[in-house]
Amino acid sequence: MTASDPAALRRSLYLLLTAVSVGIATAKIVGAENVYEPSRYTPSAGGYSKNPPDPERQWPTTRPEPTPTFSSNDKSRWATVRALVEEGTYVVGKRSNFQDQTGPWDEKGIIFLPDYRTLDKVMDPGTGEFYSSKPPLFPTVVAGEYWLLRTLFGWSIDRDRWLVMGAILLTVNVLPLAVYLLLLSRLIDDYAQTDFARLLVFTTACCGTFLTTFAHTLNNHVPAAYCALFTVYPLLSKRGTPAIDSPIKLLASGFFAGLTVTLELPAAALAAGLFVPLLIVRPGKTLAYFLPGLLVPVAALLYCNYAAMGSVLPAYSEFGGPWYNYPGSHWAKLGTPDARGIDFAHEAKTVYAFHLLFGHHGWFSLTPVWLLGAAGLGALTWRAGPQVKQLLLTRKTGPEGLWSLPLFGAMATAVSLVVFFFYVWKSNNYGGFTSGPRWLFWLTPLWLLGTLPAAGWVGKYRAGRLAAAVLLGFSVLSVFYPAWNPWRPPWILQLSELNGWVRY
Repeated sequence: MTASDPAALRRSLYLLLTAVSVGIATAKIVGAENVYEPSRYTPSAGGYSKNPPDPERQWPTTRPEPTPTFSSNDKSRWATVRALVEEGTYVVGKRSNFQDQTGPWDEKGIIFLPDYRTLDKVMDPGTGEFYSSKPPLFPTVVAGEYWLLRTLFGWSIDRDRWLVMGAILLTVNVLPLAVYLLLLSRLIDDYAQTDFARLLVFTTACCGTFLTTFAHTLNNHVPAAYCALFTVYPLLSKRGTPAIDSPIKLLASGFFAGLTVTLELPAAALAAGLFVPLLIVRPGKTLAYFLPGLLVPVAALLYCNYAAMGSVLPAYSEFGGPWYNYPGSHWAKLGTPDARGIDFAHEAKTVYAFHLLFGHHGWFSLTPVWLLGAAGLGALTWRAGPQVKQLLLTRKTGPEGLWSLPLFGAMATAVSLVVFFFYVWKSNNYGGFTSGPRWLFWLTPLWLLGTLPAAGWVGKYRAGRLAAAVLLGFSVLSVFYPAWNPWRPPWILQLSELNGWVRY
């Protein structure tokens, strides 16, 4: 490499930043341990706390068992993994006297062990059997790896929890991260106009998004973001045969589009946003390759739903019904005076929408680098007008092919708006205790690529580069603020509660 070889220098920087990102994610996994934080517990008699916990929590009187599980969210999934491998069932617990409306109840099973206690469970009102409320396909795949580890090495998820959970998290969160960053760097090089844009966007991908925050916990949002990139990469890549003429690329894109849907149901908007233009331009190949690829993981999810609970519909479809609102359920509090806390935000939709974008759980307030993303996506959408018109009128692509960056930006903008309005319309839930707007995390690769035009423009000016660095710096602050547990309120919410501005 020489000073006159900027491409080689960029590749070296990409390599070093990838090593940093993968190293951080790996360190978070091998060092994972649930920490008991005094601020989350009720002060002892005579103690002082400006904002005591709500609801009240008592500090443990005996030493808790160490565990690398953190929240109801990941514990619910791990319970399914253990039940499948060790008991051959999706049932994670059972209430014997389930017809008793007042309790106390006779409850046994994995879900009632300390490492797996969770609010994210449903109960069959006819049998008293408990299931995870999370879609079962992902835990089923993870269970396959646990079975392999158990068979080859004799590891137990109870006795060898750090070995089992660590190995699985390295497989589902870290190894795909390295591939994700490699493919993203190629797309950045293909479409960025300046080196500043390339470095800003890639550095953001490595250290400035919540994918890093959630790397050491079992969740659907991080794999969904990887799959979203794996979906668009075959279509956008300028290497090899154009995607619209490549059965393999169409099949791969369709498969990962379907896989993204199984991890984040609103990602159906992404699948539709890709499917429709492809169908217009290449109807035969789209129906022959993209669509079957998409349907395979979706069919697998429906099959797992049926195998688990006797219905192809996910447990989410029962929300508000007897599967969720059984006696003693956390979710049965909805609409009662006991419905307090972040899970039951009693506020107007306009307030919820503000906080989801610019407030205490804000996409833009917590990771302000996305302000550049919004500007870039807006510019791309504006530029996409002629190509959209040509596509609709002539069913032909422009000189850049079907998926030019402007058309991609317009699609990403439309998908983002659909997802945002879906959550505003559907719920007032911020995702429980979570350090960021986790409903939106899977959009991360779309916004990274959408940031390129704005990053290129601000990079022309010294003040613009400084402003971009500040936005990235505050994004990194939010990403690393929950140092040991991502399932904690964002720093903006904690600051707001400390000063009495907001209290849930």
